[in-house]
Amino acid sequence: MKKWISPALLGITFILSAVAHYANWDHTLQFILSSIAVVFVAGFLGRATESVAHYAGQRLGGFLNATFGNAAELIIAFFLVKEGLFDMVKASLTGSIIGNLLLVLGLSIFAGGLKFKVQNFNVTLAGLNGSLMIVAIIALFVPAMFFNTHSITDEDTKLLSLIVAGILIVSYMAWLAFSMITHKKYLEDVTDKKDEVLPSEHEPVWSRNRSILCLILATVMVAFVSEWLVGTLETLTERFGFSELFVGAFLVAIIGNAAEHSAAILLAMKNKMGAAVEIAVGSSLQIALFVAPVLIFASYFMGNTMDIVFTTIELVAIAVAVFIAKSITQDGATNWYEGLLLLVVYLILGVSFYLV
Repeated sequence: MKKWISPALLGITFILSAVAHYANWDHTLQFILSSIAVVFVAGFLGRATESVAHYAGQRLGGFLNATFGNAAELIIAFFLVKEGLFDMVKASLTGSIIGNLLLVLGLSIFAGGLKFKVQNFNVTLAGLNGSLMIVAIIALFVPAMFFNTHSITDEDTKLLSLIVAGILIVSYMAWLAFSMITHKKYLEDVTDKKDEVLPSEHEPVWSRNRSILCLILATVMVAFVSEWLVGTLETLTERFGFSELFVGAFLVAIIGNAAEHSAAILLAMKNKMGAAVEIAVGSSLQIALFVAPVLIFASYFMGNTMDIVFTTIELVAIAVAVFIAKSITQDGATNWYEGLLLLVVYLILGVSFYLV
């Protein structure tokens, strides 16, 4: 359970962000306050989700953790779609994927590796996660290839995007059934079972009804803060000369993933690398196989369909992240140096995106 969330700080940051937005303060200050508020609200959302998951049971709880863990990114991206900022949407999705695979996973492996010489986890699950990410790359690469070679028209590209989005959502639902129902025991992390866990770590802080109420409240708060944050992005890019690619792929992605960063690192430092890997890689999978397709359909119902054609730079960044993450996790064992390698790749991509 995330005990670092302070209700007082949560309320103060949310109120300050609201005042800054409705009083029309300087947009840079609005961005800073909204970013801080998103971090605290995302943490509150994560705490509420974990508490609800305790009462819902392991299967439904796992699904809730995966879904609400990406709620901040999904809601931020939804408002970007609403504003028609499709390039920034794709950049934020790219940033979420590479951020989880390189930054979150890298910091987790590095921090855990400093405390434990070698950390092990389910090698079968690692291999399946890697295969799913390759499927996601294929799904992003194929529409871009046909569009950039002028083999299909703009309208056909949008139709292809909707079809691919539907296929990916079905694939993700099948993965949930496979991992949480039919092959649940097959994919269990045996190393986690051997670890000693304090009883208090399994005890929810809130009652069932309060947990559900907090989950609803946190989701509403995320929606408001995300809308305020998105409203400042265009001014921010113009004022500081940032590209939409850099803002979406790094600033928005890091802010939206803040709660997951801390959770994965803390688990790794408790020698629960299997859980840390599941947070980082599982979140990337949900972004690629579920969140991105949902946004495609959301834009369609808004009357302006966003295609699934990512730029060459974004595709290369995602492919590089998947390649190195799969290479490091495929043997089911990690050490601090492998975490450092992931962070090195993330820094290389960050500098490259900044200079675009």
